[in-house]
Amino acid sequence: MSEVDGLPSFREFTLEQLKNATSGFAVENIVSEHGEKAPNVVYKGKLENQRRIAVKRFNRMAWPDPRQFLEEARSVGQLRNNRLTNLLGCCCEGDERLLVAEYMPNETLAKHLFHWETHPMKWAMRLRVVLHLAQALEYCTSKGRALYHDLNAYRILFDEDGNPRLSTFGLMKNSRDGKSYSTNLAFTPPEYLRTGRVTPESVIYSFGTLLLDLLSGKHIPPSHALDLIRDRNLQMLTDSCLEGQFTDDDGTELVRLASRCLQYEPRERPNPKSLVTALSPLQKETEVPSHVLMGIPHSASVSPLSPLGEACSRRDLTAIHEILEKISYKDDEGVANELSFQMWTDQMQETLNSKKKGDVAFRQKDLKDAIDLWYEIHRWV
Repeated sequence: MSEVDGLPSFREFTLEQLKNATSGFAVENIVSEHGEKAPNVVYKGKLENQRRIAVKRFNRMAWPDPRQFLEEARSVGQLRNNRLTNLLGCCCEGDERLLVAEYMPNETLAKHLFHWETHPMKWAMRLRVVLHLAQALEYCTSKGRALYHDLNAYRILFDEDGNPRLSTFGLMKNSRDGKSYSTNLAFTPPEYLRTGRVTPESVIYSFGTLLLDLLSGKHIPPSHALDLIRDRNLQMLTDSCLEGQFTDDDGTELVRLASRCLQYEPRERPNPKSLVTALSPLQKETEVPSHVLMGIPHSASVSPLSPLGEACSRRDLTAIHEILEKISYKDDEGVANELSFQMWTDQMQETLNSKKKGDVAFRQKDLKDAIDLWYEIHRWV
């Protein structure tokens, strides 16, 4: 686990910039899977530099004090870790309160665990999720941010590599935007019901409910799960889709850890560091990338374009010319099919256009046109 390289420093955005990034907070850019309840909404967007972002727009009364909002956002924005959806900035103009975070393209744990369409999440990936989550909590605790509001399966999102990340939105101190926990009392830490306050131990209780989610593939109330554990009825607790994927010892160890997290007395629950220590030895298939375990497409699996290919795709004649000069291209050297620089770039553009048309024809199952177009490309090459 390491801090993230290449991320810009936290900054303040203008409302106009975020309107442009989200096409005016268009309905089609709402990301419903970010686990935010109305009236708070999360939008996906793209900045001028093409960086993809998630923008959380609070209800107008959530943060009445702009100074409190900016102070809290800046504090969370100092965190930088590859187990978090890092906060990139905020906006505080008039009544508007917005947070800007890294965009996670591969949906939430809730989607992959409870509402899967093709195949259930593998045991090795479930173990990876809880380890990454424990590491995220350990990092936040080490930076003085031990409190997390309403930790649940919607707060864990998957990045472009299929790795699980904890949303930083839940690190913001509670405001008037609602209670720290959902209204479903069956999943609420008992001390929160008594005092209405979130403590670091409350976060561990919620971690225990997530362990149960991953074990069972369902959102089981902790009291019911603890009854099953006391009766040693682990078969009723574990997801039938996981049959044959783990040993009894591994299952028992995870159940034991969940039981410790769900202790009624907060002081009897483990801390994030001990969770990492307990979960690390249980990891399986550690050499397999997350996107493979998840069965999701991965952009890195597509061969990257060369610098020349990138320049051609952008139609950047200046960049093309610089690259050709570096490789000592000269248009007056004797070549049987001599082309001027402009002719060459025109031909490259024609090749790219034909490739795009060929791809479209192939997707539309117009195989004759696809073959003809690809034949033209290879004839030029």
